[in-house]
Amino acid sequence: MKKLILSVIATTVLALSMYAQRYAIIDTKYILDKIPDYKEAQKKLDLSSEQWQKEIEAKQAALDAMYRNFEAEQVMLSESLRKKREDELFNKEKELRDLQKRRFGFEGDLFRRRQELIKPIQDKVYNAIQKLAVERQYDFILDKSEGITVIFADPKLDKSDDVLKVLGVK
Repeated sequence: MKKLILSVIATTVLALSMYAQRYAIIDTKYILDKIPDYKEAQKKLDLSSEQWQKEIEAKQAALDAMYRNFEAEQVMLSESLRKKREDELFNKEKELRDLQKRRFGFEGDLFRRRQELIKPIQDKVYNAIQKLAVERQYDFILDKSEGITVIFADPKLDKSDDVLKVLGVK
């Protein structure tokens, strides 16, 4: 009988402790938008992206002009000259695709620039969130910005401003 009562009490305590999980909700987009360094880094990243896009558009315009010229002159060209022009067009197209891949592809220039400019700021935010979670003994923290959907969140659970305080941002 004692064992039964003891096991019931232990099960009840265990069940109650499971309901006592502490959690918080944050919005990393809101947090990042409040950090001046992030805004500056995002501007630099956007500027680089625009420059690279203009470079690609200029090469695309030159390629389009070459295609138009080739189409117009194709009937008057000898077989060897036509073949040479087709090869030039093919090489220019390949150069353009390679440039696009080098600038905007997986692990391209944009990816590396983002890693260089934004990742250190994201790491600071992550460390601040982790520090807040440890200090306040949260079991888990949900991010309500892009990606994870939170159907309802009590505004008093949003600790984004607390993360900003830990980071020293007003």
